Amino acid sequence: MTVRAIRGAIQVESNTEEAISQGSKELLTRILQVNELAPQEIISVIFTATADLNATFPARAARELGFELVPLLCAVEIDVPGALARTIRALIHCNSSRSPEQIEHVYLGGASVLRQDLAQ
Repeated sequence: MTVRAIRGAIQVESNTEEAISQGSKELLTRILQVNELAPQEIISVIFTATADLNATFPARAARELGFELVPLLCAVEIDVPGALARTIRALIHCNSSRSPEQIEHVYLGGASVLRQDLAQ
């Protein structure tokens, strides 16, 4: 096993606890599925959210998915003019037997424009 980093992002519909939680869970679940990971293999997760998302923490949703022992950090994304609104990003550090080329980064919904070369 080697330490790997996996990126992902999702654009949510609104600044509500439900939308942020649902989007965070969808993003994390998809990253775990496509990379064949379990929460126990996750070392840490850094979440960022655009400044227009402040109804709840993405980390709260991760705890509900079984990330109770995983160090989680939430931060505000740099507010660049013209940047994609209502976006949650995740940087996951994990133990994986996959090579860097085999790691699947996940960009869902409107966030697929951020990395069209990696979008699902």
